[in-house]
Amino acid sequence: MWKEENNTLYKKFEFKDFSEAFAFMTRVAMAAEKTDHHPTWKNTYNKVEIWLSTHDAGDIVTDKDRKLAATIDKLTS
Repeated sequence: MWKEENNTLYKKFEFKDFSEAFAFMTRVAMAAEKTDHHPTWKNTYNKVEIWLSTHDAGDIVTDKDRKLAATIDKLTS
C-alpha cells in the first residue's frame, strides 16, 4: 500500500534477492521513462524504496504520481 507522506507517495518493496530487486528496478525505469516521470528510490540488497512526487508542480503528489504508482504495482504481480 502506498503511503502519502511529506508531499510524496512512498512504498517499500521486498524481493527474494538482489537480482529480483534489480530486475524490478529495471522494469520501473522503463515504465518511468515512457511517461517521462522518474522516481526517487533507494535499493539495498533485496529491498527497494520508492518516493514519488511531481517536481515541476512544486514537489507535491499529483495524478501523475498516482498513475505511476499504479503502474509500478502491476510490475510486481
